[in-house]
Amino acid sequence: MPAPVFHLHHHPLDPPSRRVRLSLAEKGLTCDCILEKPWEPRAEYLALNPAGEVPTLVITEGDEHLVLGDATAICEFLEETQPGPSLLGPTPAERAEVRRLVHWFEHKTYNEVTAHLVGEKALKRLQGTGEPDSVLIRTGYHNIHGHLDYIGWLTERRNWLAGDVISLADLAAAAQFSIIDYLGDVPWDQHPEAKSWYARIKSRPCFRPLLGDHIAGLMPPRHYADLDF
Repeated sequence: MPAPVFHLHHHPLDPPSRRVRLSLAEKGLTCDCILEKPWEPRAEYLALNPAGEVPTLVITEGDEHLVLGDATAICEFLEETQPGPSLLGPTPAERAEVRRLVHWFEHKTYNEVTAHLVGEKALKRLQGTGEPDSVLIRTGYHNIHGHLDYIGWLTERRNWLAGDVISLADLAAAAQFSIIDYLGDVPWDQHPEAKSWYARIKSRPCFRPLLGDHIAGLMPPRHYADLDF
């Protein structure tokens, strides 16, 4: 039986897509990344995922094709089917904490920070849906400090965000802040504990493909791909 082939339909400014890319890489799995614009879904993509959302992972083994949507479903499928270190944790309590933090970053951080900064400053431009809302941008700048403080609070008490080892919680957080960092909008120097955490995860091999992302018309700052900031 040939080894499975992974095709990931994603968008580089979509945090759940980034979490899946990081999860695949942490598992030592390579994937073919296919760019999708969820605001302009292709008919071929809608046939794979009728919601038109990203990410979608297609796993091909011989003549068999498995299509998985939703980042949480994809990451937990990889946990159940692929070898390598667990990104969920060995005990029910640890897995519950990882899931809690994944939800925190993909919902609370996204709604309070990422959607305001990336949505207004980048996605509106890519989608051609009007001018950025300065009030929402200021709200995102205000809210980001509390979320960076929370990362600092967690890392003062744990080696990684959810415990002793890296987990999906770290990948979910890094997915959010790496996209904001692509725009140069993370005040790292005001949050040294969060900066130290991000430097560690940014230096992992799984992060290299993300640091190579370039979106047409949106160039990242020089520090984005610099492992030493």
